[in-house]
Amino acid sequence: MRQLFLFICIFIATAAFSQKEKTVVAEYTYIAPETQSLEQAKRTALERAKVQAIADEFGTVVSETNVTRMENSGDRSNVDFMSVGGSEAKGEWIETIKEPEYDISYQDNMPVIKVRVKGRIREIIAAKIEYKARVLKNGTEDKFESRDFRNGDDLFVSFISPVAGYVAIYLVDDTNAFCLLPYQNQETGIYPVRANQRYVFFSEKDADPQERSLVDHLYMTCERAYEFNQIYVIFSPNEFTKAVDSQVTAGLPRQLGVEAFHKWMAKCRKQDPKMAPQPFDINLKK
Repeated sequence: MRQLFLFICIFIATAAFSQKEKTVVAEYTYIAPETQSLEQAKRTALERAKVQAIADEFGTVVSETNVTRMENSGDRSNVDFMSVGGSEAKGEWIETIKEPEYDISYQDNMPVIKVRVKGRIREIIAAKIEYKARVLKNGTEDKFESRDFRNGDDLFVSFISPVAGYVAIYLVDDTNAFCLLPYQNQETGIYPVRANQRYVFFSEKDADPQERSLVDHLYMTCERAYEFNQIYVIFSPNEFTKAVDSQVTAGLPRQLGVEAFHKWMAKCRKQDPKMAPQPFDINLKK
């Protein structure tokens, strides 16, 4: 009887704290300023569509960056701000099921981006672990944080977490995802980090002595006049391994297709609600 009672209690507790998942179709119309490139405007429209869908389903959204206002009206929520990634929303975008569809027109010489995308979202019940990651250019101190790079600039990423866990870092362009961390010569496929310790990845002088020979020195390259990339820092207190990838081009990190990368990340996040990816938009010029 005691075992049965214990089982019932565990079952009730699990049910009470289970996270709701739902398939949604997100839509948004965005009027881009003249200072934004078309690629940036499409990315902004897509992220706003995701945030709007999450807000409509799970309620008020509050973000720590670029906040304006959020109002609830009946059973719908109106989003008046932009927060890339929706890191502090009451829900999160887990997986894109269908590729975004864009309709682009112009109003007073400004692009009007209409986007429609289908995906799965999940309600956030418990607070995520807050870690700090920064993309750095040509220096290893946090004052060198930047999103704008030129061909040949050195790339570093600083990282610190209040709890121990595991980290992976990817650079994603239009077609491929390049695995930057774990380093190329690491064979375990995982990169553990300690709590309350600042790391500077891709810097040999900042690495532990036993790891310095493994560190990859990275610098940005740009084949066109302008390119738009994303860097994903992925952290979890639970162990996970990097995606299956391969060495395609000598001198470049191991890589996989961008669609395969997002499927890998979606699968990981379904199995691990504590996994927290953080994307950084990177502008790259020659």
